[in-house]
Amino acid sequence: MTQARVSLSERLADDIVALIRAERLAPGDALESSRDLARRFDVTTPTLREALRRLEATGVVELRHGSGTYIGPGLERSLLANPHRPSITRQSVLELAEARLVIEPGIAALAATARDPESLARLEQAAGNALEPPARGVRPALHFHTELARASGNPLLHQTVEALLHLRAEEQVEIRFRYDDRERDHAEHLDILAAVREGDAAAAERLTREHLTTIRDSVAAADLPEAEDA
Repeated sequence: MTQARVSLSERLADDIVALIRAERLAPGDALESSRDLARRFDVTTPTLREALRRLEATGVVELRHGSGTYIGPGLERSLLANPHRPSITRQSVLELAEARLVIEPGIAALAATARDPESLARLEQAAGNALEPPARGVRPALHFHTELARASGNPLLHQTVEALLHLRAEEQVEIRFRYDDRERDHAEHLDILAAVREGDAAAAERLTREHLTTIRDSVAAADLPEAEDA
């Protein structure tokens, strides 16, 4: 591939993002077909698809076979995922669990302080996802802990948690396999939600720390190979 071709696809990717913003498209919205976009930007369809693959790598768009191209959750993400990262290991799963334990309790306290009605409604809707069995390659439309970060009222914290769970999506699924008590997971989410709704920052922080400590301990005790292909 020539350097000129790379530069063209990079510029085209930026133009597509500008189009998405200009048309105020949001995650889940459909984008024009590759053929229509190629015609709009006066490029070949292969060049257009190369630009879309660049955007797919960072979650800005999602290419759904047989359905089309849709706006992805990475559109507003400031922290980008590396599409070429190595396969998961026991250590990488444990790293995610420990990172979340450090970050999320304070976020829960902020959410309890903010108590935004719209965010609380999304958080309540997301709480039920804990009852769904884990599945590789599948991520819920609303993730409880991502919505908890959104409820903090700090966009950067929301983007940080969303990016972390996107970057380590395979590790997050592995965590759900290791912490497989769906009823307990759901009950703990509801306890955190109640503390946030009541504006009890100390309880929200404590409950989130206890919840994530249990998850971390479950991962630490799991017999996951040191190098496991996802």
